[in-house]
Parts: sequence; structure tokens; C-alpha cells
Amino acid sequence: MASTEKKRGCRAAVVVLGDIGRSPRMQYHARSLADQENLLVDIVANGGSDPHVSIREHHSIHIYQMGSVHLKGLSKISGLLALVVKAAIQFVILVWFLCVKIPRPDAFIVQNPPSVPTLAAVKLSSWLRRSKFIIDWHNFGYTLLGLSHGRNHIIVKTYRWFESYFGRMADGSLCVTKAMQHELAENWGIKATVLYDQPPEFFHPTSMKEKHELFCRLQNDICPPNGAFDCIHTGNEKSFRFEASNELDHPSDSLFTSQVGNDIFLKPNRPALVVSSTSWTPDEDFSILLQAALMYDRRVSGVLGEDDSIAEEKLWSDISKGEQQLYPRLLFIITGKGPEKAKYEQQIKKLKLRRVAFRTMWLSAEDYPLLLGSADLGVSLHTSSSGLDLPMKVVDMFGCGLPVCAASYSCIKELVKVEKNGLLFSSPSELADEFMMLFKGFPDKCESLKSLKDGALATSSSSKWSTEWETHAMPLISEIIS
Repeated sequence: MASTEKKRGCRAAVVVLGDIGRSPRMQYHARSLADQENLLVDIVANGGSDPHVSIREHHSIHIYQMGSVHLKGLSKISGLLALVVKAAIQFVILVWFLCVKIPRPDAFIVQNPPSVPTLAAVKLSSWLRRSKFIIDWHNFGYTLLGLSHGRNHIIVKTYRWFESYFGRMADGSLCVTKAMQHELAENWGIKATVLYDQPPEFFHPTSMKEKHELFCRLQNDICPPNGAFDCIHTGNEKSFRFEASNELDHPSDSLFTSQVGNDIFLKPNRPALVVSSTSWTPDEDFSILLQAALMYDRRVSGVLGEDDSIAEEKLWSDISKGEQQLYPRLLFIITGKGPEKAKYEQQIKKLKLRRVAFRTMWLSAEDYPLLLGSADLGVSLHTSSSGLDLPMKVVDMFGCGLPVCAASYSCIKELVKVEKNGLLFSSPSELADEFMMLFKGFPDKCESLKSLKDGALATSSSSKWSTEWETHAMPLISEIIS
């Protein structure tokens, strides 16, 4: 009992120079530090999106929200000057929060990237407060900067020096892949422990009741009342408004599901639901998915021998009346926020699609796992600026039993097991081929898709975040703090 009370007096600070709601791995660290290591936890991060309710309402976790720094006016005068001034302001804000606003922690655990000015600010704060300094390497910041400036730019070279210099000052390091561990050891002189991303327990296969309630809640986002018509929103839908009711004989419908009494079932002529989560940044080429969707659309028309002169409205009307064919309609729901979202939304509007539709939306931390568990296929366009990290979105998809088509790059096979829980692609044409193969005969006669789903479900049950964290992160953090 005494040792438990003693440890309960220990603290850890989780530091993210970014939106904590969009930093799930650091949220999971905070929960594990509080629940498994029995520490008090202070999260210091920017605002933006709400973290998961289990973080917001945890009695041992306290969130300190920093203001974001915007220098749009200065950026128009000098981009380099704006970067330097912004980093200086962020450095001061970080040190103020880490040294003054929060209680003294026994250890700081910081997300990298971003590296500038985060690593320097946390190192200084750890020295002033006599705390330990742990880095969780998600990627390399200099490689992200290199996407826009090129690897040989002086700014990128300076950033890399900064990242490696302060990275070596850490008391301990975690990283996300064996490939990154090798790179840190061989070329940076940093010993890191691999902590693979794993889904927490709230990422799980979705029940039929959860699917139905989710689709009813999202109905106005999927079929907006004033939105343009397409193969999903044909104008012939019923009003799928969901109202909680205890009446057992009250029918309730969504685009995908029907309920009569206590019985809920999936509609046989429903569209196939494909989900992709993106940060809308240059390291995810969203045009690949747009081209693949267009190719699927054209190839299905060719296979079915459709005459291009048939009006889209007649085709959509036939589909909405329940006509089932060899290949289904595809509905792509794209979640996430980011700088290139508006650009790609404009490109989507210009596509002439007959059997494919796109919806972009931002979901709460509670609804996002439900969507993954309700979908038929996930798509990951992440290719990694360094080639050494893995897409957490794929981990989340597997946690919900969702098979994945993922962009191929150097270390992705550490996560995606080809023809077991997913497939890889290197071009829009390959991705379109995979759509054609997986969705042929949907929903009842698509054996390849069912096989991959079984593999994803097996992956889901094999490991969870708490087990991975206890095995690999807890020993390192306990040793450093003690």
C-alpha cells in the first residue's frame, strides 16, 4: 500500500506541440501512465480537437492547453523570418508551461516531430526542473520539412542537426518500427525501444445495433438535404431520421440498415462502405484514390455493358429501387482535417462518377472507431516522409476488424500482411484492380474480402495497446523515473 501511495505521488508530463485530439498515441501514453504506471499525468498541448472521453474525464489526467501561434502577416513578408519568430514564441510558451504552469514532473515524454523548438524546450525544462527527458519518435521532422523544401535545403539540414543533437540528449527513447530503431542506432547514435502502435480497447468490431445507430446519426452527412444528387443521394430516399423509441414494431431505416422491432439487418442492396482517414498533407497523395475510384467506375460500366448514353438519374433511380448487380456502388467516407482538404474537395466535385460517391467529414473520437467497425474496407494512402514509420490509421482499422488496402513503401509489411489482413498497391490502377477483385459479388459472394476480414479480426484479437505498452514502454519508463 505504501509503495502504491508513493508512486501515486509521482507525475509525468506528456508534451505535444500540436492538437492533442489528433495525437492518439500520446493520448494512449497518458492513459497508460495513469492506469498502468499509477502516475498523475499532465498533458501539455495545443487545442483544436477534443481528445477521447476517457482522457477528458480521467481523474488522474489534467490537460493544459497552449495557444497556437499564427503569423500570417509576417509570412507574406518573409517565410523564413516567420518560421524563426514562430519557433521562438513557441519555445517561450512551452518553457513557461513546462516550468511554471504545471507541477514538477518526474519525467517529460515528448512527441517528435515536431522537433523545433519542442526538443530544446523540453530539454531545458527537464534540466531546470531536474526531471527525466523521454522522446517518442513517431517520424523524423526533417524528412517532413524536406517534402516542401527538398532534402538538400539548408533549412532541412539545419533541422536535421537540431533533431539529432537534442535527440541524443534524451534519457530514453521509444520509436514506432524496427526500421526506425535501426536508423536511430546506426546513424544517430540513439538507442530506442520499439513500441508498436496497437489499438486501445475502444477500437473493436461494431455490433449491428451500434452500426444502425451510427448510420442514422450520420444520415444527414451522407445524404445532405440540399446536397447534389449522386449514386448515394438520389433524391428518392426516405427520411432516415433516427429517433430513440421503445416501440418494438416501429421501423427505422438508414442507408445501410433496417430495423423492424428488435431485429436489425444490413440491406442487401446497400453500397460498399470504404473508409480512409487522412491529414490532407503532401505525404499522402489523395489523387491516387480519386484516380482509382474513377477507374473502378469506368471498369464496372464496361463489365456490365452499360451504354454511356443512359442518364445517370435513371441509373441511380434503378439502384435506389433495389436493383442488385455484380459490382456495388462504392461510398468513400474520408475523415480528417488538413491543409489540402479544400483542394481535393474541388477535384471530387469535377469527377463524373456513376457508381462511386465521396463524403468528407470530421467525426468525434467516440464515433470514429464505430465508423471503422461498420465499414467494409479501409484505404491508407500514407507513404511516410522517412519511409520508417507506420500509419496509425491502419492499426485502428485492424483493431476494428477492418481489412486494408495500403500504399506500399519500405517498412509497411511490418504491419500489413499481404493477402492475410490486407493488400498493398503502388499505383491507382493496382488499387482499382483490388476494388474490382474484393467487391465482386458484394455483399454475399465476395470471398476474397471475407478472407481479408477474417485476417483483420485475427489481428484485432492478437494484441492491444495496454499489453504492448506494459511489455515494452513500462520497463523503460519505470527504470528512467526510478
